[in-house]
Amino acid sequence: MTQAASLSLRTLGNSDLQLTSIGLGAWAIGGSDWQYAWGPQDDNDSIAAIHCALDLGINWIDTAAVYGLGHSEEVVARAVKSAPHKPYIFTKCSRRWNSDGSIYSNLGADSLTAELHDSLRRLGVETIDLYQIHWPDPEDQIEAAWETLARFREQGKVRWIGVSNFNVEQMKRIQKIAPITSLQPPYSMLRRAAEETILPFAHANGICVINYSPMLSGMLAGKMTAERAAALPADDWRRKNVEFSEPRLSRNLRLVELLREIGRVHGVLPGVVAVAWTLHNPAITGAIVGGRSAKQVEETAPALSFRLSQDEYTRINEFIAANPA
Repeated sequence: MTQAASLSLRTLGNSDLQLTSIGLGAWAIGGSDWQYAWGPQDDNDSIAAIHCALDLGINWIDTAAVYGLGHSEEVVARAVKSAPHKPYIFTKCSRRWNSDGSIYSNLGADSLTAELHDSLRRLGVETIDLYQIHWPDPEDQIEAAWETLARFREQGKVRWIGVSNFNVEQMKRIQKIAPITSLQPPYSMLRRAAEETILPFAHANGICVINYSPMLSGMLAGKMTAERAAALPADDWRRKNVEFSEPRLSRNLRLVELLREIGRVHGVLPGVVAVAWTLHNPAITGAIVGGRSAKQVEETAPALSFRLSQDEYTRINEFIAANPA
């Protein structure tokens, strides 16, 4: 029995995939020199992070074609090829790029077909386990795009299809065409908009939710300081994120200290508590947790099994309510 098999697994929506409660996010391992980079990244560190995640039992990786302008998918392929445990691989489409690196959106059938073939080639697989529309943009193309993804599934090129960053009305529109296996929204204790309508709708309709940025891009991991935020590399997109600058930064760092206090009792870091907070919501099937090194993965891996008590969950919510942004 593998370590993944011994962990509590959750079903991905209407699929036959059984997921660990956290998956490895591969955004940051796309590397530097693109619009949404996280600064310089060593591919060897990325591969070590993936191997570590698989060794610890994590059984799915989430990437996207646009991460590193194709580079993230290539690194994932290199890591998985040399790993004894083969994970499910999820990727996303709709964000493309020009020769100068500028990013644009396209949901046309020909564009999606080209993207799919490029992702299959970069990932070195014949079938993608979960293929997702990254953004509903252009919005007037989402029905036609969903028909195209449904056709990919019929052709056996993808096993299941999902969406990312869709709202309720957009999901209702495409639901009429083919079932939605999964939804990928941003969700953390600092990004709670999905609680209003999106999570209840997904839960009521049997749509699996795998949330991204449960630690809000590292803000809640326990390693961020005012000095580190100020010293982020020039090409780190977080320099433009309001949560990493004042006046929110100080409030967020106080929140991290509360997470640290709760985690200390259980021997886990603040980031693990932040991930567990999202998993406390019954609509969440799994959380996407990034990792840029084996050490980072080891530090967040306890989120595979750590859960908050209701009292701890309430304590965090009370702090957030008393300290609004």
